[in-house]
Amino acid sequence: MRILASCLAVSLLSLAVASPAAAIDPRYAPTPPVVLSPDLSEPWIMQLRPPAYREVMASPVIVARRDAPPIGLWRGQPVTLQAAPAPAPTRVAYAQPNEHQIAPEFLPTEVPYQGVHKAGTVIIDTNERFLYLVEGNGMARRYGVGVGRPGFQWAGEHSITRKAEWPDWTPPPEMLKRAPNLPHHMDGGPDNPLGARALYLGSTEYRIHGSNEPWTIGHAVSSGCIRMRNEDVTDLYGRVRVGTKVVVM
Repeated sequence: MRILASCLAVSLLSLAVASPAAAIDPRYAPTPPVVLSPDLSEPWIMQLRPPAYREVMASPVIVARRDAPPIGLWRGQPVTLQAAPAPAPTRVAYAQPNEHQIAPEFLPTEVPYQGVHKAGTVIIDTNERFLYLVEGNGMARRYGVGVGRPGFQWAGEHSITRKAEWPDWTPPPEMLKRAPNLPHHMDGGPDNPLGARALYLGSTEYRIHGSNEPWTIGHAVSSGCIRMRNEDVTDLYGRVRVGTKVVVM
C-alpha cells in the first residue's frame, strides 16, 4: 500500500512539473490590473481634484452660473442652472418697391468726363436725371436727381448765389395759387421739403436742394427745382462754393 501511495505521489508531482497551469486553480490565479480608457477615467478623476474653477460648457438654452459651486464630490453641491434669456426680436423695415427705394444707378459714383467744362462746374442732365460735379482729372462725381415735371422743365446757365443748411421754405405766390393748402412758411428741419441743404441758383426761384422724399430721385416730380437725397446734397454742399457755375441741360 505504501509503495502504491508513493508511486501515485511521484506521478502527481511529475504532472505538476510538466504542466504548471493545470495544477493551479484558475480561481486563485493572480488577475491583471484594471486599466480604464482615459475617455472613461478622466472625467471621474477630475471630480476628485479640487480646482479653483472648472469651465462648464453652456448650451444655447441652459447656461451655468459662474458664482455656483463646482460640480462633483469635492464640494458636494450641484451647479445652479438658469434659462438663458431669449433673444430680442429684430424688426426689419421693408421699403415698398418703386415707392421708397432708389434705383442703384442714382447712387453717387465716379464716372469719366471728357467735356469742355472746367473743374468745379456743376452740370445737370435733366433727361438722364443726373448731376455731375467736374473734378478736373478726366473724372466727374455723379449724383442722381429729381427734376421738374412736365410743364416745369427749364435749361440754362446760372451760378450758386447762396448756400443754406436746413433752409426755411416760403412757397412763391404762383405755387400758393396752384396749391392754396400749402403753408405760407415752414421752418427748416427734417419735414421741410427743401431737406438738409439748399444751393440757390442766380436770382431765380430754383434751387438744388435735399428732399425728405428720396424715392422721387430719378423722376420728374418737382416744380422746377433739382432734388437730391439729403446725404447727397450735403456731400455736394461741402464740395462747391458760392459762385460755382451750374449748367442745366
